[in-house]
Amino acid sequence: MGSFNIQINKPNKIFNAEVEGTFSPEDGMKSIEAYQKEISTITPSEYEIHIDCTKLNVSHPDTLPILEGCFQLYKKDGFKEIKLTISSNPILSMQLKRVSRKVELTNLEIIEV
Repeated sequence: MGSFNIQINKPNKIFNAEVEGTFSPEDGMKSIEAYQKEISTITPSEYEIHIDCTKLNVSHPDTLPILEGCFQLYKKDGFKEIKLTISSNPILSMQLKRVSRKVELTNLEIIEV
């Protein structure tokens, strides 16, 4: 089961999110709904989005379309920068890079810790 937490740091203009576990399609849809609710309170082009993925598991093939949809939302909403922090996990890193290339998300930075 996947979970997520969203916090907006308005003074520093950072949209913080934390994701963990293995997302089912239902978990993914819930996270998108929460994202859309929170995003309506800010102007994304003025913000960076930082997503802590250090506890995230590699996505199953059936949930990759939802991950792609999330990346497309970040691109469409026009964040200044998108930063994903992951634990040293080559498979997750490759998966995130592949999805970002597919949706042409050029302002994504993956930080391994």
